[in-house]
Amino acid sequence: WLALAAATLIGALGAATQASAQAPTNCPTMRPMKIGVSVSPPNVIHTVPYVAKALGLFAKHCIDASIIQFDGGAAGTAITAVAQGTSINNLTAAAVAQGIRAKQIWGMAPRPPQSYVVSESVKDFADLKGKRLSAAGGIGGYNWLMGREVLKKGGLKVEDAIFISQGTAGRLPGLLTGQLDGVVLHPEDVFIAQQKKPGTHVLISLKELLPMVTFNSYGASTDWIARDRALLRDVVAAMIEANRAIYREKEKVIPVMMQATEKPRDAVEFAYDFLTKNCLWAVNTGFNKERINWTLDNDVANGDIEAAKKPNFDQVVDIALANEALEAAGGETTINGCKD
Repeated sequence: WLALAAATLIGALGAATQASAQAPTNCPTMRPMKIGVSVSPPNVIHTVPYVAKALGLFAKHCIDASIIQFDGGAAGTAITAVAQGTSINNLTAAAVAQGIRAKQIWGMAPRPPQSYVVSESVKDFADLKGKRLSAAGGIGGYNWLMGREVLKKGGLKVEDAIFISQGTAGRLPGLLTGQLDGVVLHPEDVFIAQQKKPGTHVLISLKELLPMVTFNSYGASTDWIARDRALLRDVVAAMIEANRAIYREKEKVIPVMMQATEKPRDAVEFAYDFLTKNCLWAVNTGFNKERINWTLDNDVANGDIEAAKKPNFDQVVDIALANEALEAAGGETTINGCKD
C-alpha cells in the first residue's frame, strides 16, 4: 500500500506541477517573481505559495513564481531580501519601525498557529527557570520572542532560561532528543512530538498567549510597490485564491502540503484541520487595524520598537494595494465563518 500511496501522491503532484507550468493563452509574457517562505522546509501554514503554484493560480495571473525558503521570517537574510526588492516575504511591523523601506501588502496568516510545547518535566510556566529553550532563527527571532512571552507568564526574564540558537529545522528534533525543554511548534509538529515522545505536552497555544498579536504578513519594498504595483497586486490575488482553495479543496491541497513540508499525511491533515477550523489562513486581505495597533504597542512595551519611532497602521500596511488584490481575486468573501 505504501507504493500505491506514493504513486498516487507523485501522480497528483505531477499533474499539479504540469498545470502550474502551462501559461494561460492571454499572457503576453510570464512575469518572474520570487516569493519567500519563513521556514526551511516550510510548515503547513506557510505552504500557500506552493499551493498557488501547484494549482496554476500564479500562471493564471501571468506569474512565473520561484519560491525561496528562509531560516526564520525575522532572519536578516529575509528582511534584506524585502528591503532590496529581490523577493516578497514575511515583514514585521518592528522591521518597518526600524527603518526598512517596505510595507505589508497581505496578511497571509493573521493569528499565530503554533503552541509552546514543553518536556514532561515542565508542569507550569515557573518550571521554565533554568530550562533550555529554543531560539530557532537566532536571538530576536520568533522562537526567542515567544519564549520571552512564555517566561513572563511565570514571572521570569530571558536571563532565567538558557536559549539555544539553532536552525528552524532543529526545533522538533531538539525537543525529541532532550536537547530542548521548550519550543514553539506548529500543529503538525505538535502531532509528531506527542506521537514520538509521550509526556511532551502543550503548555499554552500562542493564540491564547497573545490573542491579538499579528503573525505572518507578506511585505514588499516601497520602491517595488511604486515600480510594479500591478505585479504585486496579481501575486497577492493568486495567493488569496490559493487560501480560498485550501479551505474548499482539501484533497487537492494535502498532497502539495505533504511534499512541501516533507511531513506524513496524518500530521499534515491534523494541521490542516486545526488551521481551517480556527480560521488561521486569511480569505481576504488578512489585515485588522486593531490587531496591528495592538502588536505595535506590544513591541513598544517589550522594547522592540522605540516609542518615538512607533509607526501607525498606514505606515506599516499598504491597505489600498491589499484591497486591489482582493478585488482581483473576486472581492470579499466568507468561508465557513472565516472572514479575515
